[in-house]
Amino acid sequence: MQFVDKARIVIKAGNGGNGCSSFHREKYVMHGGPDGGDGGRGGSVIFLADENMSTLLDFKFSRFFRAQNGENGRGNMQYGKRGEDLIIRVPVGTRVRDIESGKIIADMNKPGRERTVLRGGRGGKGNAKFATPTKQAPRYAQNGQKTREYEVELELMTIADVGLIGLPNVGKSTILSVITSAKPKIANYHFTTLTPNLGVVKRYDSSFVIADIPGLIEGASEGAGLGHDFLRHIERTRMLVHVLDISGSEGRDPIEDYKQIRMELSNYSEKLADLPQIVAANKMDITGSADYLEFLREELDGTGIEIFPVSAATTKGFEPLLDRIVEMLKELPSTREFDEEELNEAPQYEWGFDIAVDDNVFIVTGGTVDYILDTTNAADEESMRRFQKFLDTEGIIKALREKGANEDSIVRMGEWEFDFIE
Repeated sequence: MQFVDKARIVIKAGNGGNGCSSFHREKYVMHGGPDGGDGGRGGSVIFLADENMSTLLDFKFSRFFRAQNGENGRGNMQYGKRGEDLIIRVPVGTRVRDIESGKIIADMNKPGRERTVLRGGRGGKGNAKFATPTKQAPRYAQNGQKTREYEVELELMTIADVGLIGLPNVGKSTILSVITSAKPKIANYHFTTLTPNLGVVKRYDSSFVIADIPGLIEGASEGAGLGHDFLRHIERTRMLVHVLDISGSEGRDPIEDYKQIRMELSNYSEKLADLPQIVAANKMDITGSADYLEFLREELDGTGIEIFPVSAATTKGFEPLLDRIVEMLKELPSTREFDEEELNEAPQYEWGFDIAVDDNVFIVTGGTVDYILDTTNAADEESMRRFQKFLDTEGIIKALREKGANEDSIVRMGEWEFDFIE
């Protein structure tokens, strides 16, 4: 299966159904009262963390996800049916980020977790709800609330307690295969690992999840090589095991390798650089590795970072390493969770308006205008009379006159455009 850990999709909650304008009609009842029912609420958009999913591949082929609209109200006080919620299943560890605002709106970090990110639009009220003792036959019904679309980015971030990091070809995948039952692809060339591999380590009465993060290179924090695509997978880990080729068998200096990876972590995120870390000095079975090991110990002396010499090829040295990991995990906080923020779904009307003039076209904008447009039904005569009265009582008509509007002028509000008539 192709591994996809990032995708962009468009989500939208369902629109609310329109309220109905109708009057009771039956034999021997000449003038029945208003009986228009309310519209139904639109469906919500809900994310669900599905432990049976491991990739975002499905979202490469389906981009638009829209919940069902609420039904319109009907006569005889029949309310419209609520729209069905849309449940979007994503792999555990997926983070959902709004593109426009940059807000993290969902962190699906536990199996079965649900998060409602968009709520359906409210249904409009039927004309029965507008009846009063002085206005017993209102023809006006309210439109349902229209919802907007949001583009969001899905980012899959591996859920693991421990992350194996290091340059390419230092033996991370081999170590994973030695200490777990995972079967990663292993070969003696760079970038054998192109996706994070997970394995479970069982140690006496404890167990933890360990991830083999693809090899990092210089400039990874700036996106070079696999860069940002896989540094992201380290963010949820509780601690890091830095794997070094202590033998220098490929002509590299293990100490310089260590400094390089530390620098990339710091450049990407201070939180990554501050994660608890131990070093696994691998390939101790190769001649010359003991000398480099002593150099490394001198370099890290006083830093508090522990070094464990191991050999993945001969499967030696892992007992002390695993014991230390278990001890550290008992003292460390749980897997990192990201703070979630709410999307500003409902229209927020900041009362007021502005008028701009463009060649005798008077463009009226502002929260007051947004409100009246959202609550007016252009196909309903009484609703339009309410619209005209609202323009007068809110001072928009007076302001247009003061700006110089006359019977030859055009007034534009949102997508509406009409002649200015005294």
